[in-house]
Formats: sequence, C-alpha cells, structure tokens
Amino acid sequence: MATYTLPELPYDYAALEPVINPEIIELHHDKHHAAYVKGANDTLEQLAEAREKEAWGSVNGLEKNLAFHLSGHILHSIYWHNMTGDGGGEPLEKDGVGELADAIAESFGSFAGFKSQLTKASATTQGSGWGVLAYEPVSGRLIVEQIYDHQGNVGQGSVPILVFDAWEHAFYLQYKNQKVDFIEAMWKVVNWQDVAKRYTSAKQRANNLLLAP
Repeated sequence: MATYTLPELPYDYAALEPVINPEIIELHHDKHHAAYVKGANDTLEQLAEAREKEAWGSVNGLEKNLAFHLSGHILHSIYWHNMTGDGGGEPLEKDGVGELADAIAESFGSFAGFKSQLTKASATTQGSGWGVLAYEPVSGRLIVEQIYDHQGNVGQGSVPILVFDAWEHAFYLQYKNQKVDFIEAMWKVVNWQDVAKRYTSAKQRANNLLLAP
C-alpha cells in the first residue's frame, strides 16, 4: 500500500493568474509533484526489499532518493497552500496575523528586511532549489533557508512555514529564465493566513525536539 498520496489542489488551475498561469499549475502539480510522491513510495518499497534480502549495496543511493522525493513531496504540499489568489501584501494585525508579523519583525528587523532576504535566497539558488521561511525551535526564532534540490542545506529541526519554489518547472513556461521576476511576483499571492497557522503550529510542537534527556 502506498504511504504517500498526491494531495488535491486547494483551488482550480486558474486561481493564481496572472502570477502563475494554469498550464504551469497543472503540469507542476499533476506531473512534477506526482513524480515525487511516486518516487518516495517506490524508494520505500526498494528499501523494504533490501532489508528482506540483506542486500545493502545500493543503500546510499536509496537513502538519498528517499530524502529527495519525500522532501519534494512535503515542500510542494506546503507550497500549494501557501498561495491564494486573494493573497499578497504583508501580514498585519488587522488581518488576524499580528503574531506572525511581530515574529518576522523580531527575527529580521522589519518585514522589508525579511522580504529582501527571502527574495534573494530564492532567486539566487544555484540550479534547483527553494527559498524557505522556517521556524527554528532551538532559538525560537524565524530563519530563512536556501534549500538545494529539496533537502540540501537544511537546519535540522527547522519547520518550513512559507516556501518559494525556485525550480525552473515552477516558472519557466511563463517567466523564461527570469527567476527573479517570478520570485518578485510570488509576493502577490502569499497566503498569510496559512503561513500564520503554520507558525502557530510549529511553535506549539517546538518542545518535541529534545536536545538532551
């Protein structure tokens, strides 16, 4: 039985126009995200076979594949909900996301400073990767991570709450090679309500990371 399944989109393919056109959303979700789900499930089956046969010659590659596909599935599952056609702007107390706004200001000095850092981290990924706003439970602060592929360069224990997909398949059909234009446009569809819920949930689970007995 498959462990991971492709989640349904929370909106139709055209919901994020003009920032992201329907063709990109359809291909990105139905093909690329689906491939990561299949890859994670296939790798789990291959690892089960390796355990059964005590055949560990390919364990390094299998573990890397699992990290790659599973992380791709997780990040994309967050990505779809991080966006809405009614989003954009910045988190404000009057919109019920004041706690998130305060955390951003405390961690980065200002919303403008945070926006600039996440934009640059996303737009300057070498090759394929993501820009991510994450809750870091050891310090209790928000950090920006520049993730290579889906799983490289990540702080252990950090919880992603806002993710910008900087892989070419996320934008090339519409923005060509202008990754920075796509990242700038992404700010128009950020779903701050979703990000705020993820921030609250991450804080509540922070004590699950035990650094010492």
